[in-house]
Amino acid sequence: MKEQVKKDSNQQLVGKLLAIVAGMFFFAFALIPLYDVFCDITGINGKTKGKALYPASRIDLKREVTVEFLTNINRGMPWEFKSMTTSIKVHPGELNEVKFYARNRSQKDIVGQSIPSVSPGEGALYLNKTECFCFDQQRLAAGEEIEMPMKFYIDPDLPEDITILTLSYQLFNVTEAVKASVGETR
Repeated sequence: MKEQVKKDSNQQLVGKLLAIVAGMFFFAFALIPLYDVFCDITGINGKTKGKALYPASRIDLKREVTVEFLTNINRGMPWEFKSMTTSIKVHPGELNEVKFYARNRSQKDIVGQSIPSVSPGEGALYLNKTECFCFDQQRLAAGEEIEMPMKFYIDPDLPEDITILTLSYQLFNVTEAVKASVGETR
């Protein structure tokens, strides 16, 4: 009798532990979309908004904001990727354009995706991109090189204490993910 009770107790414990593991897995799986929604709502973590329309609104000629551009390549990505402008002084409200350069140094076609972030994080709420290579994946053939424009404006409501914004792009190799998604749709 005691052994049967012990066996039942052990089975209940194993069931509870499996339920906890399954719950942790589903929570971790849901965490990324929840985090993205949280960042979109609050503007935390320097995540930029999507494509913006340029409202021909007021330009604050009395203020200048320095915008710096940084690029990073994820490990194993055989591309050269850089901003052709390291920094630019802009007036809030005016439309600006900078260009980025990418070259596939490998012997095969590769698809890249750039993920932007802005520092300080609060500044992401005021940086509006009307055109950006980061909106789409970039497919480069072996040895191919391109110039990629990015058009943006700083909202004139940017807090006065923010005088420098740093826009950073992290480049990832998404070739295998693209192949997998194309394979799934066929």
